[in-house]
Amino acid sequence: MFRTLSTDLQQKKMMDEAASTTMRRLSVTLPSRISRRGFLYLMLLSACSAPTPTPQHRSLLVGTVSYDESSKSLDQYERFKRYLSERTQSLVELEPTLNESRALAQIQRQEWSLVFAPPGLTAIAISQHQYIPLFPLFGVQGLRSVLVVRDDSPIQSIAAIAGKSLALGKPGSATGYYLPIFNLYGLTLSELIFPPTPKAILEAVVEGKAAVGAVSLEEFAAYKSQVTPFNLRILFTDVHPVPAGAVLISPTIERNAQESIRKILSETPSVVAQEAGFVTNAPVPDYKYMISVVERVRAIFPGDSKETAALLQQKPVRLFK
Repeated sequence: MFRTLSTDLQQKKMMDEAASTTMRRLSVTLPSRISRRGFLYLMLLSACSAPTPTPQHRSLLVGTVSYDESSKSLDQYERFKRYLSERTQSLVELEPTLNESRALAQIQRQEWSLVFAPPGLTAIAISQHQYIPLFPLFGVQGLRSVLVVRDDSPIQSIAAIAGKSLALGKPGSATGYYLPIFNLYGLTLSELIFPPTPKAILEAVVEGKAAVGAVSLEEFAAYKSQVTPFNLRILFTDVHPVPAGAVLISPTIERNAQESIRKILSETPSVVAQEAGFVTNAPVPDYKYMISVVERVRAIFPGDSKETAALLQQKPVRLFK
């Protein structure tokens, strides 16, 4: 016990000497009325209130679906990336995907900080993965889903599709996947095939790989003249307009940072926003009906699992539960 007390006294003496030395060195700047105890208190307070270092580098990963593999799909976001990087003082990277499958995987893992999402992905991201819509995307308001066949096809009604093959868009597409399955609910088909792009869906119908194809009305108008030699016709048009897509923000971003990014995006120069494809002064569309369609389809094909992939590859495949 004596040795412990002696050690404590020695340590206290050393601390007092160190403090005295420091006070002598700083005496030219310290007011004479500050006591040694007060000085030690100020030093302790200063140490406790020192700001915590912040990371030197942050990054924002922006995801988008682009059916166009050319550099044009990257160029349209170039000024937007620079603007967002300068305003947030972050490294901003763009990750385009060829179709909805890869995008859906990134959204499920919440890898993307921001997403330029088409309507089907928007409905899933909001209802299943807690992404928050910020602004609507430019585009045709009221997209329609259509089923198309070759002009010489004997199929004249939805009921006649039973037992036939169907070319669909990737899971995540509103007009190419969710609405067609919703509209064909109750049928058993010979098989489903999944070409990578809307143009490839039309090509599959022309080449006889599928009896019916599902695309949007706008995609049909854009690509029908590019597939030959057969003409295509619309068999069925869904009556429900599909809302525009949206710019979404990840739930992994802290709430105050979300609001800061929302404000920065709302102040995007109009020419930059137009290039990137979003509207800064319009309300986000209502996705309630689209979400209900998604939920109905996911009741048959539960989601993004191996089990779902196996169900979609069945021959024949049932579009009901």
